[in-house]
Amino acid sequence: MGKGRIEAFSDGVLAIIITIMVLEMKTPHAAELSALRPLAPVFLSYLLSFLSVGIYWTNHHHLLYVTRHISGAIMWANLHLLFWLSLVPFVTRWMGESYFAPGPTMMYGVILLLAGIAYRLLQRTILLREGAGSTLAAAVGSDWKGRFSTLIYAMAIPLALLRPRLAAALYGFSILLWVVPDRRIERKVSHAGPEVARAAER
Repeated sequence: MGKGRIEAFSDGVLAIIITIMVLEMKTPHAAELSALRPLAPVFLSYLLSFLSVGIYWTNHHHLLYVTRHISGAIMWANLHLLFWLSLVPFVTRWMGESYFAPGPTMMYGVILLLAGIAYRLLQRTILLREGAGSTLAAAVGSDWKGRFSTLIYAMAIPLALLRPRLAAALYGFSILLWVVPDRRIERKVSHAGPEVARAAER
């Protein structure tokens, strides 16, 4: 199967996830601006999730850009990632509407952690297919940001039961690490020359 279909499917799922999240933000019944104040936690949780899903979208695009062959294992690894991301709207609303209560805040971190692990599994599956000498292998390197993000989530999840707002701040810090797009793949493609870029686009 060509990678165009898996890209289109993934883009569609991620777009639906973002749409569901914004639709979960209920408009207040009152017309005064003060009626927006109770929605502040809901908006904050939406902002965290919007940035997180957006980061996955950009990095997923870069990941598939240099992928030359799609195998069955890659398709299932991609579905595994989309499964955890599809739960983001649920935990986003739960955390926001509970005003960052310990349980929902903990579960929010669990979903982000499992999504991060799923992304790394997808990356690993593609690396096994592409080989150690591929553009992706050279670009990923030690993947320190991926490892560090996983560590932050692992620390924040139990902390959420005691200090949920501090845990939410750690979630935000982890997301900020990825706000600047990861350009490792772009740099490797540009350094490798136009023939590599053309091969990646096929």
